[in-house]
Amino acid sequence: MDDFMSRMMELSMQSYGCSQILLMLRLEADGEENPGLIRAMGGLLGGMGFSGRACGALTGGACLIGYYAAKGGPGEKQSSALNAMITELVEWFEVEYGKPYGGTDCACIMEGNLANRMTRCPPMIEAVYFKCLEILEDNGYELN
Repeated sequence: MDDFMSRMMELSMQSYGCSQILLMLRLEADGEENPGLIRAMGGLLGGMGFSGRACGALTGGACLIGYYAAKGGPGEKQSSALNAMITELVEWFEVEYGKPYGGTDCACIMEGNLANRMTRCPPMIEAVYFKCLEILEDNGYELN
């Protein structure tokens, strides 16, 4: 298991969810902390309040892209590529995970078995994370 997967599993064992893990890993890579952002990402857990709706890895990935490309304050402008970047992520996710599992909702991906979280979510979170970085870098963002 590589360092990335080890850290991801460590965060999971600390009861962080998919969306939170995605942003925590990126913040750590940037040498930053933002507990408020991580708390806010908690609203996406388990398909938004464990309702089983939209996958937290997908919605968290959209937030990860938005973390860099969306407007964050009065002196900032939203990237003109933001919506296209998120659309690219969603379309990729639909092919990679939506088709095999019959949808992009957490409930579809888990197929009614929460034990699937241990086998399906970690590689999916990792893939979403690196897909987001690829999309951002393809759009001119320099990430460490």
